[in-house]
Amino acid sequence: MTDQTVKENSVATVHYTGTLPDSKEVFDSSEGRDPLTFLVGHRQMIPGFEEEMMGAKVGERREFTLTADRAYGERDEEAVLQIPRENFAPLEEEASLEKGMQLVAQMPHGPAPFTVIELTDEIVTGDFNHALAGQSLTFSVEVVELRDASEEELAHGHVHGPGGHHH
Repeated sequence: MTDQTVKENSVATVHYTGTLPDSKEVFDSSEGRDPLTFLVGHRQMIPGFEEEMMGAKVGERREFTLTADRAYGERDEEAVLQIPRENFAPLEEEASLEKGMQLVAQMPHGPAPFTVIELTDEIVTGDFNHALAGQSLTFSVEVVELRDASEEELAHGHVHGPGGHHH
């Protein structure tokens, strides 16, 4: 077993808990689930997450707080869109639209998740910002396993086989 650390083109398996620094609310965690496996240096994770984990060894735990610009970015007010309510007619037959609902709009570039922030009879106002945009995030991360990526994984830019998953 080589003395591996988290570095470009390594495959890192980590357990992590993400909290909001102000409220200490946990917004995401792998505890009680399978650990997260990702290919380092291929933008699978938010930028600051990888930067902060560089050089970590197996068994090492790191805690760090990322400002929004290193996490999901600042909020973009232009990402709040008004959508004609009739676009949701098929959906409304099955469920009523409500404020705070998370839906997915089919956009030209593919599916885009958004949160309903306002409703009128004609218009649905959707916020397409990531739910964590504009927020600082604190992560506690423990490295469970490290290995070098295979050539195939590097060619495809993501992890294959056990512990690999598609986003």
